[in-house]
Amino acid sequence: MTPTPALFSLAGRSALVTGAGRGLGFEMAKTLAQAGADVVLNGRNEARLAAAAETIGTATGRQVTWAAFDVADFKAGRAAIAEIAGRFGRLDILVNNVGARDRRPLRDFTPEEATALFATDLIGPTLLAREAAEIMARHRHGRLITVTSIAAQIANRNDPIYTAAKAGLTGLMRALAVDYARAGITSNAIAPGMFATETNQSLVANAEFSAFVDIRVPIGRWGHPPEIGAAAVFLASNEASFVNGHVLVVDGGQTIRM
Repeated sequence: MTPTPALFSLAGRSALVTGAGRGLGFEMAKTLAQAGADVVLNGRNEARLAAAAETIGTATGRQVTWAAFDVADFKAGRAAIAEIAGRFGRLDILVNNVGARDRRPLRDFTPEEATALFATDLIGPTLLAREAAEIMARHRHGRLITVTSIAAQIANRNDPIYTAAKAGLTGLMRALAVDYARAGITSNAIAPGMFATETNQSLVANAEFSAFVDIRVPIGRWGHPPEIGAAAVFLASNEASFVNGHVLVVDGGQTIRM
């Protein structure tokens, strides 16, 4: 009798997760490794990546590696994608997670500052997805997972560039879902709500803001970073093979509350 494959297994799959040195990227990378994937962490800080790889490797019993490059540097990203595909013979999963945020009014941005932020939050991920998709198409299998934000659906004051970039990524995800579907590649997005990450610790510690979270989020709390990992594993798995062009919102119900 042939054994039934484990649900959501990523054994034999290779994955690149950008912005994986900490926060939600780290949690998604860890959960992908737990599901059996060979995971490559990306970030700009080699020491942080090395520590993250060791932590995930110890927790999962898997060998985790890293590729330090700036996603806004197209040549570096293309070289990294080629190296990873050469090492594993393929690239199955790209989690485009990295993002930068600069909360201030649009009138305060210089053209250079706006361009730099878009390079990290939109242009870099776009070109990285292009390189990954071309490699995935050769093997007739791939999972493009774009981490957007509920900011792509609901806007806050003084957050214009990030909001525009995340909305752009949502559009990109849908375009890729159409363009690459016949090549065996699905393209989906994860839109996190308010998570208690390292970056948000000052807000988590702010009693007034946490009270707002309690009111605004139907579940009544911040998201815990490990809760994002299962969403990535699902979209990366064979079980999600007919899910394409979808935004999986992970926000405790925040965006549907009146």
